Order: sequence, then structure tokens, then C-alpha cells
Amino acid sequence: MARILVAEDDQSVREFMLRALRQAGHDVTAVRDGEAAVRALALATFDLLVADIVMPGLDGIGLALKVAKDHSATAVLLATGFPAEAERALGLEDMIRGALRKPFALKELTDAVDAALAVRRNI
Repeated sequence: MARILVAEDDQSVREFMLRALRQAGHDVTAVRDGEAAVRALALATFDLLVADIVMPGLDGIGLALKVAKDHSATAVLLATGFPAEAERALGLEDMIRGALRKPFALKELTDAVDAALAVRRNI
């Protein structure tokens, strides 16, 4: 079981991820934007952050950079429904453990989370 923070502004996607990851046995906290994720990170330690790239305010890229600086033990997995936005993550391979393309299926989500956590454990 891992402690996972999900930052996703789309409520239906956020709820899907929350249910799927809890069903997979993880302890999950879900928030709706980057600022709420920063507040959650200040209160608890997480093994993994799953963040949407496109969010109002602090987006997923900015959040990933902040996590890499302030919470380096937390792995980061990004998600986006916009292929052009995924290109913004190029060059951040040292900070992120993958990128999910929306829409994704439950198995794609859990496989990506498992892979991100496996990389984190091997660091």
C-alpha cells in the first residue's frame, strides 16, 4: 500500500482515480488543484503524486517542480488529455515517473501507478 496524492481539477476524473486507487489498496487523498496539493503535501508525506498537467492556478508541471524541490522522496506521475501539454513534460524525466494520456482505463491507471512506485522503490 502506498500513500498517494491525486491533484485533478475534473471532478469525475478525480473521483474515478480516487475509487480505483483505493480499490487497488492505496491510501489516497484527492484534491482539485495544485494549491490544494501543496497544502496537502505540507500536512502529510506521500509516496506518489498523480497530477493533471492542465489545472487552474498551479498546474501539474509547476507542481512537479515544487515537489522535486521540496518533497524529493515523492514520485510524480502526470496526466493530461492534451497531447501538446504532454510535450511540456519533456526534459523532466528525472522528476517524473511517467505520463498518462486521458482518457485512461482503470488498468492503465493502476499499471502506471505501480510502475511509478516500483521506480521510486529502486532509487
